[in-house]
Amino acid sequence: MNNPIAKPVSPASPVDHSLLYPSPYKEFWQAFARNKGAVMGLAFMCVVVFCALFAPWVAPHDPSEQYRDFLLTPPVWLEGGTWKFILGTDELGRDLLSRLIQGARLSLLIGLSSVVMSLIPGILLGLLAGFFPQLLGPSIMRLMDVMLALPSLLLAVAIVAILGPGLINTVIAIAIVSLPSYVRLTRAAVMGELNRDYVTAARLAGAGLGRLMFVTVLPNCMAPLIVQATLSFSSAILDAAALGFLGLGVQPPTPEWGTMLASARDYIERAWWVVSLPGLTILLSVLAINLMGDGLRDALDPKLKNAA
Repeated sequence: MNNPIAKPVSPASPVDHSLLYPSPYKEFWQAFARNKGAVMGLAFMCVVVFCALFAPWVAPHDPSEQYRDFLLTPPVWLEGGTWKFILGTDELGRDLLSRLIQGARLSLLIGLSSVVMSLIPGILLGLLAGFFPQLLGPSIMRLMDVMLALPSLLLAVAIVAILGPGLINTVIAIAIVSLPSYVRLTRAAVMGELNRDYVTAARLAGAGLGRLMFVTVLPNCMAPLIVQATLSFSSAILDAAALGFLGLGVQPPTPEWGTMLASARDYIERAWWVVSLPGLTILLSVLAINLMGDGLRDALDPKLKNAA
């Protein structure tokens, strides 16, 4: 017999699973946003990427157009400056702001291309060295040790001297210089993962070598590789600027930050802005990318994430 005094039980309130199990992207962004420097670096690089993508519309002038009546015009905040050329002009009367914006396209293209060209073969060689430590590992790692024994810039200069100056050869040289770091990092990550239980379970389940490499092990090795790729991006921009400064990179009159520095070094006493502004652009871009790399390391490393 039902109890007339008993109150009906209200249904349980639904559980918000998003609070219990936050999405990986939200969790990643929360960990990344804790690093304020990384957020500032990301904001700066978003502006640089936007200017690079829309350079023909963002740049106020044609970067190759010469205004003979405005040779070495100072920036607008200095005496003699004009709003027509906000950051001034160079020794040939070309607008510095337009050339810096156009140069961002080349610098980012060189950095991205060289990272991709070194990341893919570096991962493949690292996987082979990790999965075949007795057969292929020693020869691959000794070759990487020989490459690491040479200073990176010296090796890049030697490669460009053999291939010849130019944009494509600059990308190839920087990619070859960056290769050993990816190989060593991939091999170390693979060696640490091969003894895990999930790899043993995949072997017992009959997974083939290709599946073990690219489906089972490689995804768990990507976190340090992503951080290394970000840091290599900034190194590629520096190396490209160094090669351009030495006359072995992108050739003038193509606007590239290192080439702009090389062509303006004779005017450093008369017109400091011609040298300082490209150098400052390189400095801020490399600093922003390095700060982003620190934020990615904090967000992708479980130990650092738990410590925070």
